[in-house]
Amino acid sequence: MNNNTQRYPNREECLRILADAGCDQHVIKHILAVTDLALKIAAHFPNADRELIEAGALLHDLGRARTQGIEHGIAGGKLARQLGLPITIINIIERHLGAGIPEHDAVSLGLPAKDLIPTTLEERIVAHADNLFISDKRCNIQRSLEILNKKGFTEMARRVKQLHLALSQEAGIDIDEI
Repeated sequence: MNNNTQRYPNREECLRILADAGCDQHVIKHILAVTDLALKIAAHFPNADRELIEAGALLHDLGRARTQGIEHGIAGGKLARQLGLPITIINIIERHLGAGIPEHDAVSLGLPAKDLIPTTLEERIVAHADNLFISDKRCNIQRSLEILNKKGFTEMARRVKQLHLALSQEAGIDIDEI
């Protein structure tokens, strides 16, 4: 339930935003898969704002219309601000990478000096649903961690594992089982 006074865009509006921004079909296929999983995870959390999760998941890769690099979260946040989207959606877009990026790491990656760690339940659910996909193919947490470690992102892998364990405990079910 949306407890905000500001309305979130619905699925059709989000898909139009993605198309108007220039997201290709490959990205949209990934986005739809992540959204489906995020909503399934949210079903295990009675207090989760499902409208926000759906809109945030649908728009989490908006920045991929501009770049495929790690800066796509920031690029997406900028586009979302220009569109006048709620800050809750902008935060999901900017904080969805892995299990977030601490400020000191953001700076070393050439991103703005700000903490990009997902903090709200909705931010954490969308970020983790995204962690469990390689393109539009679902993977388990072990595979996700292997990929991150192989790329040398050991600290991010540690945060992703912590997020998986925390969400699984809060949900009362291993997220891999959802």
